[in-house]
Amino acid sequence: MAAAQGHFSDHSNSTDDADSAEENAVPRAFRQAVDALRAARLRPEIEVDPTRPPQRLAPHAYALEAAVVDGDEDDDLADGRLVLLHDPAGHEAWQGTFRLVTLVRAELEPEMAADPLLPEVCWSWLTGALEARGLSYGEASGTVTRAGSHYFGGLSDRRPTTQIEIRASWTPRESPGGVPDAAAHLAAWCDLLCQVAGLPPSPAGPADSATGVVSLPQRRGPHRP
Repeated sequence: MAAAQGHFSDHSNSTDDADSAEENAVPRAFRQAVDALRAARLRPEIEVDPTRPPQRLAPHAYALEAAVVDGDEDDDLADGRLVLLHDPAGHEAWQGTFRLVTLVRAELEPEMAADPLLPEVCWSWLTGALEARGLSYGEASGTVTRAGSHYFGGLSDRRPTTQIEIRASWTPRESPGGVPDAAAHLAAWCDLLCQVAGLPPSPAGPADSATGVVSLPQRRGPHRP
């Protein structure tokens, strides 16, 4: 199974001394949360890599990108990005010192794309994934976007495609020590990725009945440029 590995966004210097000094400047709570993300054990269908986090959203940030991969076809069924933000001084809009921000994308079959309730269902997958793992969170917000493409001229042999995109953020509740259960939130986010990809729940993951919705049928993932 894949383990999430990565680095602190604060490490901009390549020397050992500079890295050590910068790591000492990183708040202990943030280091612990990132360590939990790095050590998380995920489903084998999910490939996770560190990626450069945004620099101006918070004093400290750590980011991962992931894809749900079809083992037979070596094709992405869904992909996404998860960013952990931390502001030790707190943030009024977050109502906390940590914030998780995500983008999830997948290509849909035409019959699913035509469902008028699809945006509401996709949003329920996010909240349901968090609740199914018993996670407490607040200030959740986001958008669900459905976009279709039709091809013409030299591309007319391609079938029409529809992509669903979920952009969301939420505040993970912190322990008395000021550290959220980052690994559990990552696992819930991976549950969302797998559900959007059309995979059945894993034995250790939430059952469909826990979220009140069903998974999409398995399908091809988003086309990459």
